[in-house]
Amino acid sequence: MPGRPSASRRTVLRGAALTPVAALGLTACDPGGTYAPATPTAPVDLGAESEVPKGGAKLYRDHNVVVSRDDDGTLKAFSSLCTHAQCPINRLEGTRLICPCHGSEFDATTGQVTRSPASVPLPEVPVRAQGGKLVAGPDA
Repeated sequence: MPGRPSASRRTVLRGAALTPVAALGLTACDPGGTYAPATPTAPVDLGAESEVPKGGAKLYRDHNVVVSRDDDGTLKAFSSLCTHAQCPINRLEGTRLICPCHGSEFDATTGQVTRSPASVPLPEVPVRAQGGKLVAGPDA
């Protein structure tokens, strides 16, 4: 087309190189993908009950579970798979869970979203103390 400069080789190659990267990012967020279950499907021994302090929480990355204990000793557990894109949450600061994928944050004591892009709370997981150990999952 006259009067319009043609794209340089560098511009064309840069655009071609970025297209697959952008597509990978979209695929990772695709809710139609296959993911591990959001909660344990069988009872899981998490370890010593004493590892969860009163007023605190502990993240069990291997089982995608976070367990918290309120000041009166009541235990609660939630899935630690982000409800936005099902990324495993790998960071716990105090009682704040932080998703590495898109920055969503959750309250580990309630499962509630405290920072988007997630908009759905974490699913609760049954948990109980038995013989000094924590057990999470069905029949817990």
